[in-house]
Amino acid sequence: MVKRTSFEGDACPIARALEAIGDWWTLLIIREALFGLRRFGEFQSKLGMARNILSVRLRSMVDQGILETAPASDGSAYQEYVLTPKGRGLFPILVALRQWSEEFDDHPEEITTILVDRAKGRPVRKLELRAEDGRLLSQPDTMLKLRPAPRRRSA
Repeated sequence: MVKRTSFEGDACPIARALEAIGDWWTLLIIREALFGLRRFGEFQSKLGMARNILSVRLRSMVDQGILETAPASDGSAYQEYVLTPKGRGLFPILVALRQWSEEFDDHPEEITTILVDRAKGRPVRKLELRAEDGRLLSQPDTMLKLRPAPRRRSA
């Protein structure tokens, strides 16, 4: 098996995020967890993953603080995988990926679901990037800027 490059400690926040969630299985597990799956067998059945791959991914997601284990909610001897705040924070990323696919997929007619507001039943608006003052931004309106170095305390 080819060893994967590690981005741990990279200065780029995108590379650092990919260290935690940079494979498709992880994102699909998160998708299913957001929709309520909690047990190993549920993930395995829904995603059709090999048990060993699922086991490694779930363990990694627990280690990364994306999921945590909890006793089964039905009181059985099983454990469940529950999204942490860090894991739930990935929801907008999955929505952005979904909306990107809906816009640029070669066969959007094959997408059988739409994301709707649960309270109103209406489609969710496209995510937007906005400035602090509310202006809509696109890529040319942004740039990367170095953060000031942290100030050292004098002894």
